[in-house]
Amino acid sequence: MSYDKAIHRIAIVGTGTIGASWTAHFLARGFDVVATNPNQKAEAELRKYVDDAWGLLKKNGLAAGASRDRLSFTTNQSDALAKADFVQESAPEREDFKIKLFAELDAATPEDSIIASSSSGIPMSTIQSKCKRPERCVIGHPFNPPHIVPLVEVVGGTKTSPDAIKQAMAFYASIGKKPVLLHKELRGHVANRLQAALYKEILYLIQEGALDVADADAAVCFGPGLRWGVMGPSLQWHLGGGAGGIQHYMDTLFTGLTHLMQSLQMPEITDELKKTIVDGVLAEAGDRTLDQLAEDENEVMLGAMKLREKHTFG
Repeated sequence: MSYDKAIHRIAIVGTGTIGASWTAHFLARGFDVVATNPNQKAEAELRKYVDDAWGLLKKNGLAAGASRDRLSFTTNQSDALAKADFVQESAPEREDFKIKLFAELDAATPEDSIIASSSSGIPMSTIQSKCKRPERCVIGHPFNPPHIVPLVEVVGGTKTSPDAIKQAMAFYASIGKKPVLLHKELRGHVANRLQAALYKEILYLIQEGALDVADADAAVCFGPGLRWGVMGPSLQWHLGGGAGGIQHYMDTLFTGLTHLMQSLQMPEITDELKKTIVDGVLAEAGDRTLDQLAEDENEVMLGAMKLREKHTFG
């Protein structure tokens, strides 16, 4: 089966925060979007999310034909899927639920349409296990919020067709995303594992009394985090190697980094540590609401990406 047909109509299954953000992104890219949720009240919440996001999306640049009027909603899942060229599922993260849901999606969606899951941790091999056409099922895991952050992690299951993976990668790239191909299934995929590895050390340093929550955040976003927004850590070591680049770094400087990595430890996750984090975060946030923080973050990220578009680092 070929999965290279033109995509015009997107079905969104699940309209929580991730599904709503995907909806906003697809609309901004000029697609017809039909969203489905068994709760009729979900439509109002979805449309409000899109309305709230639209100003920033418009500022960032809408595709030709982009319109919020191209969004439709139905509680009937089969109706939403019947003519879908591409499905983006963002339903609750429960293994048994996902398996049953994907069997339903597979049965109701045109056989040449790709079905992608936003699942952040459940392997596609598990999700597709009851599907009759599992070869067109892939993970398309976004980084939150999808209408702002470009990253999408793409990985298939044991029964996924290489052609479906190829087409999913091409489609996400065509709509302004930055798809990253994972060559094997891992719990949590890749980006969340990288976040967890860094936060593990942050927790350890706070527990050891090396610094407080606010300074730990500052140490990341005003130091390596600032550079990571430009180029990844491996490419940065190329700069760190001086005139000899990455080869010189590996030959002479990597030993020191290796010794440092060997000294890293797992923190003891206690109630006291959790309270320290909560108190520190609330103090850092001050009187800013969650919505205000998110709005500010989104605007800064879009500005940074606009600047980054002028350069190519990989």
